[in-house]
Formats: sequence, structure tokens, C-alpha cells
Amino acid sequence: MGGVELSWVLVVVAAVLLLLGAYASWTAGRLDRLHHRVESSRAVLETELSRRAALVGELAGAGILDPASSLLLLDAAHRARTAAPDSLEEREQRESALTRAINATGTDVEPWAGELGLAMRRVQLARRFHNDIVVSTRDLRRRRLVSWLHLAGHAPMPSTIELEDGS
Repeated sequence: MGGVELSWVLVVVAAVLLLLGAYASWTAGRLDRLHHRVESSRAVLETELSRRAALVGELAGAGILDPASSLLLLDAAHRARTAAPDSLEEREQRESALTRAINATGTDVEPWAGELGLAMRRVQLARRFHNDIVVSTRDLRRRRLVSWLHLAGHAPMPSTIELEDGS
């Protein structure tokens, strides 16, 4: 009887290990996909921020606004475009300053109002989408099994982008 009981114990242990391995593999794949989505959404956000800054630069140089507003917008757009790529805090501050400059000036002139409004909404949506993916990724990475088995590898913990975007 001892041999039969030992066999059942080994079968149960093997089944548990197999299930744990399958779960770990599935979770690692999901985590990898989430990290790729974070990178992709960050690239989309960067693109939308660049488009907005370029549009603001065009508006400021079009001669439609008063000189003070044009100068304020040009300066804010230039600072946003030239923020250090490796400094998230600096980028957030400069992009927020651009949003404040847009809101402080009379940028509701046609035909720029519709295009600038669309650019602002696209930035808002891209930031929200990015932050949602980051939160999902961080939640998964905080699970005990993920941290115990080091399923995230050496990927850095993603961070949300917090900036004033007019929302």
C-alpha cells in the first residue's frame, strides 16, 4: 500500500507543478504583452505631444494672435519640444506649461480652434490610454507569484504620465 500512496502523492505534486508552470508561463506572456503595450502607448503619447507642440508653433507664427500671446506660445512649445527625453518630470512640467499657455491665450481663432481642440483631445486620450495600461501592468507585477518567480524579468516598472492636458 505504501508504494501506491507514494505514487498518488507524486502524481498530485506533478499535476500541481504542471499547473503552476502553465500559470507562470501564461502570466509571463501576458506581462510581456502589457510591457509592449506600455511602450507602444508611450510612443503614441509622445507623437501626440509633438504634434500639439508643432501645431501651437504654427499658430503662434501665423500672425493671427497678438505678439505677447504668440511669444508665450512659441516659448512654451519650444520648451516642450526640447525637454530632456530621459527626464520624465521635466517633460511633464514643460508639457503642462504648454497646456497652461494654450488655455491662457486666445487660441479660439478659426480655423485653428478646431484643429487645436482636436490635438488637445488626442493628447488627453493618449495619456489616459497610456496610464490605464501602466496601471494594469503595475497591478499584475505586484502580485506575489509574479514577484516571487521574477516573471517581469529586468523590465523597469512603468510609470504613469501626470501632466495638465486640459482634462
